[in-house]
Amino acid sequence: LNLGGIMLVSGEVGSGKSTSIRWALSQYHPSELTVLQVVANTASIGEFYKQLCWAMDIEIKAASRSFLARSFRTALKDIVLGKKQRAMLVIDEANLLRHEIFAELHTLTKFDHDSQNLLSIALVGNNTLIDKLTFRSSAPLASRVIAKGHLNAITLEQMQEYILHHLKIAGLKKQIFSDSAITAIYQGSGGRLRAANNLARGGLIAAVIEKTETVQAEHIRIASTELMA
Repeated sequence: LNLGGIMLVSGEVGSGKSTSIRWALSQYHPSELTVLQVVANTASIGEFYKQLCWAMDIEIKAASRSFLARSFRTALKDIVLGKKQRAMLVIDEANLLRHEIFAELHTLTKFDHDSQNLLSIALVGNNTLIDKLTFRSSAPLASRVIAKGHLNAITLEQMQEYILHHLKIAGLKKQIFSDSAITAIYQGSGGRLRAANNLARGGLIAAVIEKTETVQAEHIRIASTELMA
């Protein structure tokens, strides 16, 4: 944020990329940081600029790319120079962006002949995002990447902490998943959070059907069978 650069966050599907970014940005007060969030798709660069304007609550009066870009940059200057706030653009599923958008995206961080950096960008996506940045057309954008983070699968110990954390949020003070159930969740999910959530939820349902208060490995196996069916 202080440097106005680009951060790259990559990881497999369901590894917790969006959750990690959301948690990190929650540490800032809205009065000091404006967060613009866009979920990428395979649309044209004109549609991408529309998404940027919508994120800024800018009324779109013309569909031309130059107008949309100018409107976005004007609104950004008002936030950073007028309101004295920092700004970060978070592009989730950035691996879906077209190559021509990668080729132009770096220009959003350039102001006053590149003497000012008013916008930080977080590119969040799966491993193909890294591949797209290796293209020659993406070189200007890649040169502005100042931080990289790759989310790996969590360990078995971390999975135990993760499940207990969710139980505490739900109001439970004890661990209702047996050690064997947690191991089954870890093995079945490969350490990926989204898959672990689905297995744990399914295991809870299976335990309720059997009217037992402890989730066992067999309940996770049943949940896995249902999810894969």
